[in-house]
Amino acid sequence: MGHGLASLIIRHTHRLPSPTGPDGHGDVAARQFDAALMSVGFKLSADLLAHLSGLSEDTVIETAGHTLRTVGAMVGDHVQHNAYFRDFPAHVPDTFDFWMRCVSEALADGTARDRTLAQLRGGVLDLLTLPSYGNYQHTYAELLAAHDELIAAAGDRMTVLHLGGDLAAETTAAYLALAGSSTPLGDEDRADLRTLAEHCVDGPQPDAVPVRENRALINQARLVAGADLLLDTVTDVLRLACALSGGDVTLQEPTRFRTLPRPVRRALLAGLDRVVAGSPAKLADVPAHREPWKRLGERLHPHEYPRWPHAAEVFAVARGEAEARSLDGRTEARLAAHDVAGAVELLSAAPGKLFRALDRLLRTAPGPAERAIVVAAAERVVPDVSGRVLLSVREHLHNRTAASAPQRVFVNRLGRAWVTGDVRPPIPEAERERLIAVLDAEVRRRLPAPGRLLIDPDILDVALPLSGKATGTGLGVLPRGSLSPVDGDLLRFFVYWKQTARTTDYDLSALMLNADYSTHSWLSYTALTAVGGEHSGDITEAPDGASEFINLRLAAVPGTFVVPQVHLFSGEGFEEVAESFFGFMLRDAEQRGRPFEPRTVRMKSELRGPGRVALPLAFQRGADGRWRAKWLHLYLKGAPTSNQVEGHRVSIATLLRGIVERDHLTVRYLVDLWGESATSVTHWDGGALPDEPVTYLGLARPDGLHPGSRVITPENLRDLIPA
Repeated sequence: MGHGLASLIIRHTHRLPSPTGPDGHGDVAARQFDAALMSVGFKLSADLLAHLSGLSEDTVIETAGHTLRTVGAMVGDHVQHNAYFRDFPAHVPDTFDFWMRCVSEALADGTARDRTLAQLRGGVLDLLTLPSYGNYQHTYAELLAAHDELIAAAGDRMTVLHLGGDLAAETTAAYLALAGSSTPLGDEDRADLRTLAEHCVDGPQPDAVPVRENRALINQARLVAGADLLLDTVTDVLRLACALSGGDVTLQEPTRFRTLPRPVRRALLAGLDRVVAGSPAKLADVPAHREPWKRLGERLHPHEYPRWPHAAEVFAVARGEAEARSLDGRTEARLAAHDVAGAVELLSAAPGKLFRALDRLLRTAPGPAERAIVVAAAERVVPDVSGRVLLSVREHLHNRTAASAPQRVFVNRLGRAWVTGDVRPPIPEAERERLIAVLDAEVRRRLPAPGRLLIDPDILDVALPLSGKATGTGLGVLPRGSLSPVDGDLLRFFVYWKQTARTTDYDLSALMLNADYSTHSWLSYTALTAVGGEHSGDITEAPDGASEFINLRLAAVPGTFVVPQVHLFSGEGFEEVAESFFGFMLRDAEQRGRPFEPRTVRMKSELRGPGRVALPLAFQRGADGRWRAKWLHLYLKGAPTSNQVEGHRVSIATLLRGIVERDHLTVRYLVDLWGESATSVTHWDGGALPDEPVTYLGLARPDGLHPGSRVITPENLRDLIPA
C-alpha cells in the first residue's frame, strides 16, 4: 500500500514522499538513480538528491525501483513500442509499392496463394488476408538494434521530482485537495479519491465537499468505517448507492444496483429519512432520476422499515404515487406562461440555476423592464454562486456577441462532441456587458491576495479547468481549449493499445487542413508517406500490445492545422481494451534514436472515452509561423466499424472550427484580475529565482523556488477556481 500511495502522490504532485530509512551513505546510489531518471526525462531536485544521499544504499535502491516504475508509466515507457517498419522513420515505402510487396509475399506463400489469386481475379483485395500485412515482422530487440542511440539535446523534456513531506502528510494533502476540489474530477482522479478516502477516513477532512460525485466516494468510505454520512440532498443517497454498487456516481450511465447487506440498507434509508424530514421540499429532486430511484427501491425494501416513513415518500414520488414538483418544472410553467419575472423569482432560490438560465431569460424577456429584473436578480444572488459557475457563465457571455460563430459545439461530460447551427438571437449588448462587469467584480473579490506574482508566460494561454472531464489523464496534459507552444524540428505522434479479448485494430492518422479548414492531405495506413512525414505502418491486432507512429518535419508541413486522431477500425472500444494511450514527442532532426524515446515525450494521455474516433489535440500554425497545440480531448461517435480519416474529414474540420474559434477562459484572465491586488507581477524568463516567497504560476515548478511559495502548475490548476 505504501508504494501505491507514493506512486499516486508522484503522479498528482511530482513530489516524492520523503523516503524514510536508516542513515547511511547513499550518495552513489542516489546519483545512479538520478541518471536513470534522466533517461526517461525526469530528474531529482537538489533537495531530494541531498536527502537521498544521507540514507542507506538499500533505502535509495528500493525508492528508485518503485519511482522509476511510476514515472515510466507516466510517459508510456512501461511497454515496448515496436513499429511495423523496423527502420522507421527511414525507409518507409510508398503505400502502393508496400501493398504490392505484401501481395508478392502472399503469392509466394503456399497457404495464402490460392486465396490471394481468387481475390485478385475478383477485383477486390482484402489487405487483412495477406500474411505479412498488419503483423510485426521483427522483434522489439531487432528494432532496437536497427537504431542509433538518442543524442541528448537541450530541448529534451526534463521533469523535476521534488522532495515532499512524509507519506502520511502527502497522502492527507492529496486527499484534501481532491475531496475539496471545486470542479468535477476525471475518471482516474475519482478512482484515486476513492483510494485516498478509504485511507484518510479517520483523519482531517475538507471544510466542504462542493462536488457531489466526490461526496459519494467519501460517503462510501465513511459508511464502511461506521462514520457519519455527509448527506443534505436525496440525490446524495442515490449517488452513494451507485458507488456501493460499483456504478456511475455522476448518474450519467445507468447503474445495476447490487443486493445490499441489511446494515447498508438501514444506513441509506435512515439517511434518506433524515434529509426529507429536515426539508420535505427536497423530494422535488426525485423526479429528475425517477427510474434509478425505482430500481434502488427494489433493493432497499423501504416497506420493511416503517420507522423511516419519510424515506418511503422518496419511492412513492419515484413511482408516481405522490407528487413533488421540481423547481425546474415550476420554472418551465412560468416561462410557458411568458412570466419571466415569476421564473426569475423562483430561480433566485437556486442561484446556480439562475445563472445557468441567464442566456435564456434575457432572450425570452419581452422588453427592457423584464431584462432589468433578470440582471438585478443576478446582481443580488451572485455572492451565492459557485466559482465554477461564475467562470463558466463568464466564458459563455464572452462568446455570445453579434459576431459569434454561426455554429455551436456541444461536449458532454464523457468528451462526446457534436456541432449544430446556432439559431439563438443575440443577447442585448447592454445587459451582456453589465453582467460581465458583475462577474468580473465577483471573481476579483474572491481571489486571495497573491503577494508577489511570478509567472511563466507559457501558462497564460492554458484554459481554466472548469471540469475534470475537459482534461485527459496523463503527463503534460492541459484542459480543453488550452494553447501551448510546440518547439522542435520533428513532431512525432504515437498510439499504443493492448486488446483484452477480441482482435482489435486501432489506426493512427493525421489530417492536414488549410486555413479555411478544407482538407489538404493526410497521413495514415492508406498514405504512408506525404507532406514531409511518414507513417510507421499498420498493425491490425494487439494481443501483446501494439504501437503506431506518425513522424512530421514541421517545416515541411503544409496548411495551418495538423489533427492527429485515433480510429477504431475493428474490435474493442477505448473503454474496453486493457490499455490505450496517445502522445506526442518533439526532437531535433539530428537526435536520431528509437521510434519511442521517453525523454522526448511532451504529452501522454490515456484514451478512455466513448465513440470510435479520438481527437486528443490539434496543432495550429500561427500568423508568426510558430506551431502551437490546441487541446481537444474529444471523441466522435464514428461508424460501427472500418473508421478511416477519409470518412471523417468534414465532421472533424467542422468540430475543430468550433473549438478554435471559441475563446476559452484562460489563466491570463485571472492574472489580469489578480494584477490589481498583487504586490508585483513578474514574467519569469528561466533566470534567477527570487529569494522570497511568491505565488508562482507555470507549467512546472522550477527547482530552487523559495519553500514558502504558493505554486500553481497544471497538476493543481483547479486550485485557481475560486470557491
